[in-house]
Amino acid sequence: MRSIWRTRRDIGLVCLADGLVGASFGAIAVGAGLPIWVPIAMSVLVFAGAAQFIVVGVLAAGGNPLAAMAGALLVNARLIPLGYSVGDSLGEVSWPHKILGAHLVTDESVAFAAAEPDPQRRRSTFWLCGVGLFVAWNIGVLGGAFLGGRITDTAALGLDAAFPAVLIALVAPALRDPLTRNTALLGAVIAVAAALILPPGLPVLLALAAVVPAFVATKATA
Repeated sequence: MRSIWRTRRDIGLVCLADGLVGASFGAIAVGAGLPIWVPIAMSVLVFAGAAQFIVVGVLAAGGNPLAAMAGALLVNARLIPLGYSVGDSLGEVSWPHKILGAHLVTDESVAFAAAEPDPQRRRSTFWLCGVGLFVAWNIGVLGGAFLGGRITDTAALGLDAAFPAVLIALVAPALRDPLTRNTALLGAVIAVAAALILPPGLPVLLALAAVVPAFVATKATA
Protein backbone atom coordinates (compact mmCIF):
# COMPACT_ATOMS: atom_id res chain seq x y z
CA MET A 1 0.00 0.00 0.00
CA ARG A 2 1.29 3.45 -0.88
CA SER A 3 2.08 5.59 2.17
CA ILE A 4 0.05 8.76 2.61
CA TRP A 5 3.22 10.85 2.52
CA ARG A 6 4.36 9.33 -0.76
CA THR A 7 0.92 9.95 -2.23
CA ARG A 8 0.97 13.60 -1.13
CA ARG A 9 4.46 14.02 -2.54
CA ASP A 10 3.42 12.56 -5.88
CA ILE A 11 0.33 14.76 -5.98
CA GLY A 12 2.52 17.78 -5.28
CA LEU A 13 4.82 16.91 -8.17
CA VAL A 14 1.88 16.44 -10.53
CA CYS A 15 0.41 19.78 -9.43
CA LEU A 16 3.74 21.46 -10.10
CA ALA A 17 3.90 20.02 -13.61
CA ASP A 18 0.25 20.92 -14.14
CA GLY A 19 0.94 24.52 -13.18
CA LEU A 20 3.80 24.75 -15.67
CA VAL A 21 1.67 23.32 -18.47
CA GLY A 22 -1.08 25.76 -17.46
CA ALA A 23 1.39 28.61 -17.84
CA SER A 24 2.14 27.35 -21.32
CA PHE A 25 -1.57 27.27 -22.17
CA GLY A 26 -2.13 30.80 -20.91
CA ALA A 27 0.83 32.11 -22.90
CA ILE A 28 -0.19 30.27 -26.08
CA ALA A 29 -3.79 31.50 -25.83
CA VAL A 30 -2.76 35.13 -25.42
CA GLY A 31 -0.06 34.76 -28.06
CA ALA A 32 -2.73 33.50 -30.47
CA GLY A 33 -4.57 36.78 -30.10
CA LEU A 34 -7.26 35.80 -27.59
CA PRO A 35 -8.19 38.33 -24.88
CA ILE A 36 -6.50 37.59 -21.57
CA TRP A 37 -9.82 36.84 -19.87
CA VAL A 38 -10.60 33.96 -22.27
CA PRO A 39 -7.96 31.43 -21.08
CA ILE A 40 -8.60 32.45 -17.48
CA ALA A 41 -12.37 31.94 -17.77
CA MET A 42 -11.90 28.65 -19.65
CA SER A 43 -9.61 27.34 -16.92
CA VAL A 44 -12.07 28.13 -14.15
CA LEU A 45 -15.26 27.03 -15.91
CA VAL A 46 -13.99 24.16 -18.10
CA PHE A 47 -10.87 22.97 -16.25
CA ALA A 48 -9.81 20.43 -18.86
CA GLY A 49 -6.33 20.95 -20.20
CA ALA A 50 -6.55 18.82 -23.33
CA ALA A 51 -9.91 20.33 -24.34
CA GLN A 52 -8.64 23.84 -23.74
CA PHE A 53 -5.56 23.29 -25.89
CA ILE A 54 -7.77 21.91 -28.68
CA VAL A 55 -10.07 24.95 -28.62
CA VAL A 56 -7.18 27.41 -28.70
CA GLY A 57 -5.38 25.43 -31.39
CA VAL A 58 -8.43 25.35 -33.67
CA LEU A 59 -9.22 29.04 -33.13
CA ALA A 60 -5.59 30.06 -33.64
CA ALA A 61 -5.57 28.19 -36.95
CA GLY A 62 -8.66 30.10 -38.06
CA GLY A 63 -11.03 27.18 -37.51
CA ASN A 64 -14.75 27.33 -36.79
CA PRO A 65 -15.62 27.86 -33.09
CA LEU A 66 -18.24 25.10 -33.35
CA ALA A 67 -15.59 22.68 -34.61
CA ALA A 68 -13.36 23.69 -31.70
CA MET A 69 -16.16 23.01 -29.23
CA ALA A 70 -17.01 19.68 -30.86
CA GLY A 71 -13.40 18.53 -30.62
CA ALA A 72 -13.18 19.57 -26.99
CA LEU A 73 -16.40 17.75 -26.10
CA LEU A 74 -15.20 14.64 -27.87
CA VAL A 75 -11.96 14.56 -25.91
CA ASN A 76 -13.75 15.26 -22.64
CA ALA A 77 -16.20 12.41 -23.22
CA ARG A 78 -13.59 10.08 -21.72
CA LEU A 79 -14.24 11.70 -18.32
CA ILE A 80 -17.76 10.24 -18.15
CA PRO A 81 -16.68 6.65 -17.37
CA LEU A 82 -13.86 8.02 -15.21
CA GLY A 83 -16.42 9.87 -13.14
CA TYR A 84 -18.42 6.70 -12.59
CA SER A 85 -15.29 4.87 -11.48
CA VAL A 86 -14.69 7.25 -8.58
CA GLY A 87 -18.28 8.11 -7.75
CA ASP A 88 -17.98 6.47 -4.35
CA SER A 89 -14.99 8.72 -3.58
CA LEU A 90 -17.33 11.64 -3.02
CA GLY A 91 -19.18 9.85 -0.23
CA GLU A 92 -22.61 10.95 1.01
CA VAL A 93 -22.50 14.65 0.16
CA SER A 94 -24.92 17.33 -1.01
CA TRP A 95 -25.60 18.08 -4.67
CA PRO A 96 -23.35 21.19 -4.65
CA HIS A 97 -20.49 18.99 -3.44
CA LYS A 98 -21.26 16.39 -6.12
CA ILE A 99 -21.20 19.06 -8.81
CA LEU A 100 -17.89 20.34 -7.49
CA GLY A 101 -16.54 16.80 -7.40
CA ALA A 102 -17.59 16.22 -11.01
CA HIS A 103 -15.76 19.42 -11.97
CA LEU A 104 -12.58 18.06 -10.37
CA VAL A 105 -12.63 14.72 -12.23
CA THR A 106 -9.40 14.51 -14.24
CA ASP A 107 -7.14 11.71 -15.41
CA GLU A 108 -4.80 12.43 -12.51
CA SER A 109 -7.35 12.75 -9.70
CA VAL A 110 -9.02 9.50 -10.82
CA ALA A 111 -5.70 7.67 -11.11
CA PHE A 112 -4.55 8.70 -7.65
CA ALA A 113 -7.92 7.88 -6.08
CA ALA A 114 -8.17 4.51 -7.80
CA ALA A 115 -4.75 3.54 -6.47
CA GLU A 116 -6.07 3.72 -2.89
CA PRO A 117 -7.84 0.54 -1.68
CA ASP A 118 -9.18 2.16 1.49
CA PRO A 119 -12.45 4.11 0.85
CA GLN A 120 -11.60 6.91 3.27
CA ARG A 121 -8.13 7.41 1.81
CA ARG A 122 -9.55 7.18 -1.70
CA ARG A 123 -11.98 9.99 -0.87
CA SER A 124 -9.37 12.27 0.71
CA THR A 125 -6.89 11.58 -2.10
CA PHE A 126 -9.47 12.47 -4.75
CA TRP A 127 -10.31 15.80 -3.13
CA LEU A 128 -6.68 16.63 -2.37
CA CYS A 129 -5.56 15.92 -5.92
CA GLY A 130 -8.59 17.54 -7.55
CA VAL A 131 -8.39 20.77 -5.58
CA GLY A 132 -4.59 20.89 -5.84
CA LEU A 133 -4.69 20.50 -9.62
CA PHE A 134 -7.43 23.11 -9.98
CA VAL A 135 -5.48 25.68 -7.98
CA ALA A 136 -2.14 24.90 -9.65
CA TRP A 137 -3.61 24.93 -13.17
CA ASN A 138 -5.39 28.25 -12.71
CA ILE A 139 -2.39 29.93 -11.11
CA GLY A 140 -0.26 28.69 -13.98
CA VAL A 141 -2.74 29.90 -16.61
CA LEU A 142 -2.98 33.30 -14.95
CA GLY A 143 0.81 33.67 -14.87
CA GLY A 144 1.24 32.42 -18.43
CA ALA A 145 -1.47 34.74 -19.74
CA PHE A 146 0.31 37.75 -18.28
CA LEU A 147 3.66 36.55 -19.61
CA GLY A 148 2.28 36.60 -23.14
CA GLY A 149 3.99 34.34 -25.64
CA ARG A 150 7.22 33.56 -23.82
CA ILE A 151 6.36 29.98 -22.80
CA THR A 152 5.11 28.29 -25.94
CA ASP A 153 6.62 24.81 -26.14
CA THR A 154 6.09 22.38 -23.27
CA ALA A 155 7.58 19.57 -25.35
CA ALA A 156 10.94 21.35 -25.43
CA LEU A 157 11.01 21.17 -21.62
CA GLY A 158 9.79 17.58 -21.50
CA LEU A 159 6.60 18.63 -19.71
CA ASP A 160 4.44 16.86 -22.27
CA ALA A 161 5.78 13.54 -20.98
CA ALA A 162 5.18 14.28 -17.28
CA PHE A 163 1.54 13.23 -17.09
CA PRO A 164 1.79 9.97 -19.09
CA ALA A 165 4.78 8.94 -16.98
CA VAL A 166 2.91 9.61 -13.73
CA LEU A 167 -0.21 7.77 -14.88
CA ILE A 168 1.81 4.73 -15.98
CA ALA A 169 3.51 4.62 -12.59
CA LEU A 170 0.15 4.80 -10.84
CA VAL A 171 -1.53 2.00 -12.80
CA ALA A 172 1.52 -0.29 -12.86
CA PRO A 173 0.65 -2.09 -9.57
CA ALA A 174 -2.84 -2.94 -10.87
CA LEU A 175 -1.31 -4.64 -13.92
CA ARG A 176 -0.12 -7.54 -11.74
CA ASP A 177 -3.65 -8.91 -12.03
CA PRO A 178 -3.83 -10.98 -15.28
CA LEU A 179 -7.37 -9.90 -16.15
CA THR A 180 -6.56 -6.22 -15.63
CA ARG A 181 -3.33 -6.56 -17.58
CA ASN A 182 -5.01 -8.28 -20.54
CA THR A 183 -7.80 -5.70 -20.56
CA ALA A 184 -5.28 -2.85 -20.58
CA LEU A 185 -3.32 -4.46 -23.43
CA LEU A 186 -6.46 -4.98 -25.48
CA GLY A 187 -7.50 -1.37 -24.89
CA ALA A 188 -4.05 -0.17 -25.95
CA VAL A 189 -4.20 -2.22 -29.16
CA ILE A 190 -7.65 -0.84 -29.99
CA ALA A 191 -6.56 2.75 -29.33
CA VAL A 192 -3.38 2.48 -31.41
CA ALA A 193 -5.16 0.83 -34.32
CA ALA A 194 -8.03 3.33 -34.25
CA ALA A 195 -5.60 6.27 -34.09
CA LEU A 196 -4.41 5.37 -37.60
CA ILE A 197 -7.78 6.10 -39.17
CA LEU A 198 -9.86 8.12 -36.70
CA PRO A 199 -9.56 11.72 -35.40
CA PRO A 200 -8.19 12.43 -31.89
CA GLY A 201 -10.59 11.55 -29.10
CA LEU A 202 -12.37 8.61 -30.73
CA PRO A 203 -9.53 6.07 -30.24
CA VAL A 204 -9.61 6.60 -26.48
CA LEU A 205 -13.36 6.10 -26.39
CA LEU A 206 -13.17 2.96 -28.52
CA ALA A 207 -10.52 1.55 -26.19
CA LEU A 208 -13.23 1.30 -23.53
CA ALA A 209 -14.62 -1.64 -25.50
CA ALA A 210 -11.83 -3.70 -23.95
CA VAL A 211 -13.75 -3.82 -20.68
CA VAL A 212 -16.57 -5.84 -22.30
CA PRO A 213 -14.61 -9.14 -22.48
CA ALA A 214 -13.34 -8.51 -18.96
CA PHE A 215 -16.90 -7.95 -17.71
CA VAL A 216 -18.09 -11.15 -19.41
CA ALA A 217 -15.17 -13.13 -17.95
CA THR A 218 -15.88 -11.78 -14.48
CA LYS A 219 -19.56 -12.74 -14.70
CA ALA A 220 -18.67 -16.21 -16.00
CA THR A 221 -16.42 -16.93 -13.01
CA ALA A 222 -18.77 -15.38 -10.43
